[in-house]
Amino acid sequence: MRPLAPVIVAFVFMPGAVAAQSQDDESANADTPPPPVSAPVKEAKREPFSFADFTWVPANSRTRSSPLTFEYFTGELRVDAAYHYSFARPTDDTISGSSEVFRHGELQVTQLGVGGDFHYQNVHARVMTQFGMYSQTTPRNDASPARGQWNLDNAYRYISEAYGGYHLDVLHGINIQAGIFMSYIGLWSYYQADNWTYQPSYVSSNTPWFFNGMRVQIFINEHLKIEPWIVNGWQSYGRFNDAPGVGGQVLWRPNGSLSIIGNQYIGKDTLGVKGRVRYHTDDSIVVKVYEGLPGDFVTRGAVSLTVDAGCEDGGGVRCGEQYFLGFMAYTRWWFLDELFAVTVGGGAITNPGRYLVLIPPINGATAFSGTPYFTAAPGDRFKAWDTQLTFDFVPQEQITFRLEYNHREANVPYFAGRGGVTPPGGNQGSPGTFVDGWAPDLDKAENRLTLALLVKI
Repeated sequence: MRPLAPVIVAFVFMPGAVAAQSQDDESANADTPPPPVSAPVKEAKREPFSFADFTWVPANSRTRSSPLTFEYFTGELRVDAAYHYSFARPTDDTISGSSEVFRHGELQVTQLGVGGDFHYQNVHARVMTQFGMYSQTTPRNDASPARGQWNLDNAYRYISEAYGGYHLDVLHGINIQAGIFMSYIGLWSYYQADNWTYQPSYVSSNTPWFFNGMRVQIFINEHLKIEPWIVNGWQSYGRFNDAPGVGGQVLWRPNGSLSIIGNQYIGKDTLGVKGRVRYHTDDSIVVKVYEGLPGDFVTRGAVSLTVDAGCEDGGGVRCGEQYFLGFMAYTRWWFLDELFAVTVGGGAITNPGRYLVLIPPINGATAFSGTPYFTAAPGDRFKAWDTQLTFDFVPQEQITFRLEYNHREANVPYFAGRGGVTPPGGNQGSPGTFVDGWAPDLDKAENRLTLALLVKI
């Protein structure tokens, strides 16, 4: 879930013509000169949602200004470096079941992002790189490149955002954009620095981080945005079958303490199964429940609730049998003028058919290869829940030091255990294939600690 790209609204003011007075008129009315006549001046529209500070909302940038702002370009630099410790201590240092956490006992760069926003008159564009772990782990969760040629996963591997657009001065502004842009499904952002926790719960971690396609951002007024999408598919570089995905978002912020978000999606996203349709709704409410005064020990408090529901129908399955239900709920409190913050929360899902469950990387398995050690067939059950406790130290708004504890459980063995998920000597055969005489070590529960340094300039 990505914060909105900057919206440029330009107005040209034409000074009114002042009525010229002749020398005779001035003399005749020396005691009571006529007032100047001028055309009425329009009041400039404010940028959408700028009527209040929303840096406290998850998935919004914490920074209020950028030192990299120039006339036609606003630069952005992101560094996400993290150390994760799994109490299972897997021998291959591989952590499974997460789209944000990947290695145990090592300091790794999850993402190095360099880019920003370009703007000239009504034309704008945004680009952001994804060097580091994300450049390997995000493409492996997309099966669509297996359909056809041209290695789409390599073409987009090092890009998290790349789109251009045109701004129309209609209503409170309309942006027409095409390219790769952040998904809002799941409330949390793709970028950990913008979130209340490092590891999101399942309804965010297992839903799309990006879309590849086109969107139209329609700002009805400074409180309301309606945004339809036409995209290639569910977090996919290409199409899975013979039709694109469609959906949209409605975002309403009636005041500075409430944000209500609804995301809807329909698509055909099971590779090679043309008759199967996916439906998904993702809806969140975020409320600021307390705002202190400057200098107070408690600065602010907020809560969030996200509920997801969906199913797949056709191609051998029915909605009542293959579905997704889940929620996540969090509360976050800031202290000493945002110098410290604490977040606690978690969530749960049930997903018969496992169509949104991340495939563990057993013997190099990917979303396309699958694995016989953890199947994702109609009827396969999966239930899971988790909880997080996060402590942030924020000496200034551009940097966050984060310490987090995660506990996660599932009804079936799913998380990497002591023996790991890599065969002795490394991966063998094609990705995800069966290895004679060996089996991965999977547990039903996982406990982790994360220490992260998050920079956003």
